[in-house]
Amino acid sequence: MNISYNWLKDYLLFDLSPEQLPEVLTAIGLETGSVEEVEAVRGGLKGLVTGRIITCEKHPNSDHLHVTTVDLGNGEPQQIVCGAPNVAAGQKVVVATVGTTLYAGEESFTIKKSKIRGIESNGMICAEDEIGIGSSHDGIIVLPEETPAGMPAKEYYKLESDYVLEVDITPNRIDAASHYGVARDLAAWLSLHRTPCAVRRPGVEAFRIEDPAPAVTVEVENTTACPRYSGVTIKNITVKESPGWLKKRLEAIGVRSINNVVDVTNYVLHETGQPLHAFDLREIKGNRVIVKTLPEGTPFVTLDGVERKLSANDLMICNAGNGMCIGGVFGGLDSGVTETTQDVFLESACFNPSWIRKTARYHGLNTDASFRFERGADPDNTLYVLKRAALLIKEVAGGAVTGPVQDVYPLKINRPPVALSLRKAGRLIGKHIPEDTIALILKNLEIEVLEKNGDCWLLNIPAYRVDVTRDVDVIEDILRIYGYNNVEVKEEIKSTLSYQTPADKNYKLQYLISEQLTGAGFHEILNNSLTASAYYEPSAAFPKTNAVFVKNPLSAGLDVMRQTLLFGGLETIEYNRNRKNPDLKLYEFGNTYFHLPERLKENNYLSAIKEEFKLALWLTGNTLANSWIRPAEKTSVYELKAYIENILSRLNIPLKKIACKPFQDDVFSDGLSIETLSGKLLGVFGILRKNVCRQFDIQADVYFAELNWDALLKENKNGQVKYTEIPKFPAVKRDLALLLDKNTSFSDIEKVACRTEKGLLKEVILFDVYEGTNLPEGKKSYAVSFILQDEEKTLNDKQIEAAMSRIQKNLEEKLNAKLR
Repeated sequence: MNISYNWLKDYLLFDLSPEQLPEVLTAIGLETGSVEEVEAVRGGLKGLVTGRIITCEKHPNSDHLHVTTVDLGNGEPQQIVCGAPNVAAGQKVVVATVGTTLYAGEESFTIKKSKIRGIESNGMICAEDEIGIGSSHDGIIVLPEETPAGMPAKEYYKLESDYVLEVDITPNRIDAASHYGVARDLAAWLSLHRTPCAVRRPGVEAFRIEDPAPAVTVEVENTTACPRYSGVTIKNITVKESPGWLKKRLEAIGVRSINNVVDVTNYVLHETGQPLHAFDLREIKGNRVIVKTLPEGTPFVTLDGVERKLSANDLMICNAGNGMCIGGVFGGLDSGVTETTQDVFLESACFNPSWIRKTARYHGLNTDASFRFERGADPDNTLYVLKRAALLIKEVAGGAVTGPVQDVYPLKINRPPVALSLRKAGRLIGKHIPEDTIALILKNLEIEVLEKNGDCWLLNIPAYRVDVTRDVDVIEDILRIYGYNNVEVKEEIKSTLSYQTPADKNYKLQYLISEQLTGAGFHEILNNSLTASAYYEPSAAFPKTNAVFVKNPLSAGLDVMRQTLLFGGLETIEYNRNRKNPDLKLYEFGNTYFHLPERLKENNYLSAIKEEFKLALWLTGNTLANSWIRPAEKTSVYELKAYIENILSRLNIPLKKIACKPFQDDVFSDGLSIETLSGKLLGVFGILRKNVCRQFDIQADVYFAELNWDALLKENKNGQVKYTEIPKFPAVKRDLALLLDKNTSFSDIEKVACRTEKGLLKEVILFDVYEGTNLPEGKKSYAVSFILQDEEKTLNDKQIEAAMSRIQKNLEEKLNAKLR
């Protein structure tokens, strides 16, 4: 939200500079980022001064140029060649000195010493349009005779730069989403820490009904969605370009000027925080405004020319025949104010935040009005703002207020009082604040003390403070105005002994694996838990029926909770590849969510939701870049498998207790499931299908792994780190060349061997695979090394042969293996 420094001063007198103000606003909870200077005239008239023309002679080499001598007030008259027809001796003029930059639209040029038709010229005598203070180019500017020479033009024209502050308000502080709201908070701080001051609210005493003839009437059918609706008719206005002061105010904060009537509604919105809407009276059929909902699917064309299908829960502002505006969100194409509009109906309403939020999300709209309404408007402010806007419209567009003011407010909204304990305030703040200081802060925040009963005060909260509902909210307000930095930190430290919880251990291991992966060249990513349901439309691996849908999604692309980390990573890969960064190693820790209808318990939707914490890895592109010492080397699924095994080893999960089983689905063209020997699934990895990658315009192989972190932690609990002495006796290696069925994997061999010889067998290594000629059909050849070792003594030939015979026998029996 942009706040104008000069505009803020309309409501509050303060001496804080544009550099000091952001620090104060941030201290009271209105975090302020950048401060940008906005010049009243581009360039700020820097380098321009007033001058007096001493002499004016005709140019010897031109019939329309003049050679002048100009006194610039510094005792050194300058010779300037001028082509204006109205230049004459004795005139007071505006001069651009050498080095001054002048602007013409988006272009600029710098005044230099030059020769014009052979005569030296040291500056330029300026016209209005050349310095940006007007549009006339009929001749040079002639100033009054009493104007002194040498006065800076900025000083003469009394130009004042504005400063725009970028204020980031938190969602609960909608009361500060306006210049008046910021001034109100600032006044509370100044009254406590500087000089007592009060915020000035523009008066509306001049508002009156000029024509009592009946005008537009209002009916509210849905008072839940619209607790209060106020409006007034203004006739015989002239819609035209806004005056300079109004355009300048809006343009300073980045709001485009449209016309004088619409600009007033935008001005009052940013002044008070209350959205307004002006309807062309010609479009209000029957002179009736009806606030209601329309049937599901009703077409409606909004101001941007888009036809939208309405929801049955969209609150509409209608005339006697059809809808004119999506209440609190967006106006209609036909009912807006144009240059031909002569009469308007001005709306100032209070809408239910939930209704506005749902409608805005449903249509994917985010407007200044919806931003404020969905966080809560002040129901007590609608009439004041209506009168304020009506007076401004009369000022800039003329017209007469017609008919009685419409104000439908059937059930007044009363805020329940809040009980504040001063003892609790001191305990939470960590410091005793005197009662008179607390009373002053509350008074400055417009919080009324209804009664005092010893330590307990009963408070009446203003209607515009929709975020203050509990005593702790009041305590927070007291502290931010008192100043966080004014609460001293005590010298002594009170602490208790802590112990490591399972959550602490989880985080420690997560950090450990993060460090390991980062050290291996991976980059950590963090994606949104919300994703697009379209990703799950065709998927059998992640069926859409198991998706957890968001009731009021921010957009169509964020309508479900993710079932897998896969698609967020592919979006990241697509983003990087489109920016010439194709070689990627990525990992992410994150939650995934599943809807399991069979777990649903009566009246408990959350019972059907399952949440799992996952670790995902992605590899794509080259693992080694091309260089003079070696060619480029592509990543592979085997590299991914090595990273997974390193993770398991780091978590102290023995690889001997892990089995990998091949599978295929609509995500993996070739995949392996990682399971314990008891069949518990720990994760999956493999090569993603081409059609999955093509959804993200990825024309390269992507290798993906997704591990169930919770399951890995349980396996980690079962394992304990054991420290053993390095064996004193040598290991023995024996090789076997085995003829096997093609569907037999190395993990099958490893599993059989390890179960056969648990004592002596330390490792099984695959060092060659052959599939080709000279082998029976449906067969392949594995060359496997078996490492045997006894940690107590040296193995003899008899022990080695006995162990290898047992292994060979079981391989033959269980896997139908044959020695080659």
